[in-house]
Amino acid sequence: MTTPVIGVLALQGDVREHLIALAAVDAVARPVRRPEELAEIDGLVVPGGESTTMSRLANLFGMMEPLRERVRAGLPVYGTCAGLIMLADKILDPRSGQETIGGIDMIVRRNAFGRQNESFEAAVELTGIEGGPVEGVFIRAPWVESIGAEVEVLAEYDGHVVAVRQGRALATSFHPELTGDHRVHGFFVDMVRAAR
Repeated sequence: MTTPVIGVLALQGDVREHLIALAAVDAVARPVRRPEELAEIDGLVVPGGESTTMSRLANLFGMMEPLRERVRAGLPVYGTCAGLIMLADKILDPRSGQETIGGIDMIVRRNAFGRQNESFEAAVELTGIEGGPVEGVFIRAPWVESIGAEVEVLAEYDGHVVAVRQGRALATSFHPELTGDHRVHGFFVDMVRAAR
C-alpha cells in the first residue's frame, strides 16, 4: 500500500509539530494553504491554534467552502483543540462572525477548561489507542457539550467529553502533537489508510 499523503491546514497554529508527528508514523506530511492542494491529499489535520483566527483566515484565503466540500465528500480529517472547534457543526459561544468547517455532529464550548494560565497536562484513556493512557496537553482547551447519535465518544476527562469520532472525522480537545507520543497520529493514519 502506498504511503498516505496527509495535509496539515497551515493557516495558523501548531503546524510544524503535526508535520513531525505524521512523518514519525510513516505518512507523507505536507502543509496545505491553498484550495487546489486539497485535491493532493488523502487526509487532513486541522491543528490547534486560535479558532476565530483560523476561521477568518480560511475565509480570507478562499479555503472554507473547499474544506467543507472535501469533508462532506469523506476526506478523513483530524482536529486538535482549535481543530476540534473547527470540525464542530455548532459552537455554543462563537465569536462574532466565527464559522466552522463542520463534519462532526457536536456542540462545543470554546476555552471550556479555562484561560492560558489554567492550561494543564493529564493522562487520558482513549478508546482505540493501545498501550495505556495518552498524555493530554490541554491549552485553553474546548470540550464537547453534546453529540449527535452518530458520534462516538472516545475519551472523557473530569466528566467532560474530550475526544470523539464520527465516521472519517476524529477530534481531540488536547494536543498529542506536543508530547512525542505519536499513537493518536498513528490511529488517524490508520483511519486514512482504511478510507482509501
